Amino acid sequence: MAITNSKASTIKGYDQLIENYNNLIQQPNSPVEENNGVYQRYHNPVVTAKHAPIHWKFDLNPETNPLGLERIGINATFNPGAIKFEEKYLLAVRVEGNDRKSFFAIAESPNGIDNFQFWDKPIQLPQTEDPDTNVYDMRLTLHEDGWIYGIFCTERKDPDAPAGDTSAAVANAGIVRTKNLKDWERLPDLISNTGQQRNVVLHPEFVEGKYAVYTRPQDGFINVGSGGGIGLGFIKNMENPIVEDEKIINQKVYHTIYELKNGQGPTPIKTKEGWLHLAHGVRNTAGGLRYTLYMFMTSLEDIGKVTYQPSGYFMAPNYKETVGDVPNVLFVNGWIEEEGKVFIYYASSDTRCHVATSTVEKLVDFVKNSPQKDFTSVASVNSIVQLVDKNKGRY
Repeated sequence: MAITNSKASTIKGYDQLIENYNNLIQQPNSPVEENNGVYQRYHNPVVTAKHAPIHWKFDLNPETNPLGLERIGINATFNPGAIKFEEKYLLAVRVEGNDRKSFFAIAESPNGIDNFQFWDKPIQLPQTEDPDTNVYDMRLTLHEDGWIYGIFCTERKDPDAPAGDTSAAVANAGIVRTKNLKDWERLPDLISNTGQQRNVVLHPEFVEGKYAVYTRPQDGFINVGSGGGIGLGFIKNMENPIVEDEKIINQKVYHTIYELKNGQGPTPIKTKEGWLHLAHGVRNTAGGLRYTLYMFMTSLEDIGKVTYQPSGYFMAPNYKETVGDVPNVLFVNGWIEEEGKVFIYYASSDTRCHVATSTVEKLVDFVKNSPQKDFTSVASVNSIVQLVDKNKGRY
């Protein structure tokens, strides 16, 4: 919905601010011509820093802001959780201010492709006795218990850091739940015995009466160390979220797209063939860390058993997506499945949110029938040769 002017808002340049904002949010999005048949990218990002409402940034009172200056800067919008709720496509966007602090805000679209507009106010996240210093990357899960859970990374300064070290931090999973995405109840932070936790995702169904969570244990805030890999654990009660029987179900592997670290993306999608998973993998390069997205599938009967996993990435940053605050990064923690169509909401270079679309049918086909994970060059060549031989007479 477009914003209109009002007599009470007459700061210098306000009319131009409104025009620019309305032009942005009303801009239609269209698919790019080139695609690989698996997913469809779109020309425009769906949420950027410029989507932040004018009244978040400007004091609109001409008496206290006669020069029309921006008071609060928004640096980036990225890593959104996603859910379809009351016929609207909603993103729980990680919004980062110029002060480096991240917070969550809901952006709404009527079609999931364009016209995303933030709700009036950001989420005012309830605090625990030990307040969050920073929060980010919320996954939204509609659980069969009737609650919508938001699990996010909560960051605090490492109390054991040496004197003068102002960067050492401790990461854990914060937990909230809601019925309407407006009123949020804060639950205790995740309790795990396997080190720091990031990229924690709630499974949407009970497993033998317990809540199941995908984890990513690591030794430190940045370094995975002896931890790493996507884990799976179980919680008896979300009011006392102690993870039990935690084990790694998807390992990091030498000389792969997930050799340095990996983590679960959004809540998996249930299909007839198994649970579809979307994850991120990280490898080191001469130009720094490179984040790509990959997929795998787990069994319906045993959600900890990987049944299919293609050897390569699912999606990597294109040229424009490599540029941003943290270059060469794709990250995903939100998707929406609706009657077989899948909206994949990913972020590029810690700067902006995008959408790509696919279908459950295509994603299952991709995961099952792409060359499966094998970790040698000769295996890669053999896969190509087999396809060449199969295609003889067809080209």
